[in-house]
Amino acid sequence: MKFYLLGILSLLLSAVAQAAPPRLLLDVAAFRNTDTSRKGGVLEVYATVDGNSLTYQRRAVKAFQASAVLTLEVLKADGQIVYSETIKLKPPVLRDTAQAIKNPMSFQKRVILPDGTYTVRGQVRDQFKAGGNRILEVPVALQFDQAGLRLSDVVVLAKAPSRSSDESNFTRGGYLLIRTPGGLYGRGADRLFAYAELYNAPAEQTLATKYRLRLVGATKDAATGAGMAKALGNAPHLILVDMDIAKVPAGEYDLIVEVRGAKNKLLASKTTRVLRQPDTYAPAAAAIRL
Repeated sequence: MKFYLLGILSLLLSAVAQAAPPRLLLDVAAFRNTDTSRKGGVLEVYATVDGNSLTYQRRAVKAFQASAVLTLEVLKADGQIVYSETIKLKPPVLRDTAQAIKNPMSFQKRVILPDGTYTVRGQVRDQFKAGGNRILEVPVALQFDQAGLRLSDVVVLAKAPSRSSDESNFTRGGYLLIRTPGGLYGRGADRLFAYAELYNAPAEQTLATKYRLRLVGATKDAATGAGMAKALGNAPHLILVDMDIAKVPAGEYDLIVEVRGAKNKLLASKTTRVLRQPDTYAPAAAAIRL
């Protein structure tokens, strides 16, 4: 009877796992519009679906592939939908579905909006498995038409930003930005990179930047760094974060980015979340499937 009950329990747990919807990460950042003649800002929405949470269907001999249906929406404070798009994401074809690591899939979109308060909603379902949808919502505020210094959100990157002349959803300020989904730094990721923009500062002025990595709820910094922010022409001041996190233990951290002026006066600050898991394998960056 004992083994019978354990068998039933195992089958139930397996059924629950198979019925679970795909895992979804939703990263959102707000920037000022690069077209300064237009008011408001740009929402950068980066959605990532975990390939290990999808069902792989046979397409040919030793060829298996999954498919996820992703719906992204942006809603105003009154619930009105101002952007909606549905995308089908397909990871690379596998010869063996038993392989431990299956590539994640990501989609990035830029939505130009006036200043205001919004909710970004992401919804994903497995095309080859019944089990409901995974829905995530992220609140965000655009406040770029106000006077004074304004700091964009901080984008956490999988690798150092590299100079690029291309214009795409993955470049800003002349740099190619490859995000790390969910702010995750796993095995082998011993340097933390991030990007932000400072607006309305005098173009000829160079400002000091400081960044701190602090365990959530703690008061002591686990790692710190410093740099400089300088604008080129009428462009915003760019903040490029590069920190050594090789000795930072596992945990959930706040990355605090600060801009400071004369006499070390704090001018602007923005915080984002970083997840450090040095014992967990994670791809350097999610595969982009548009």
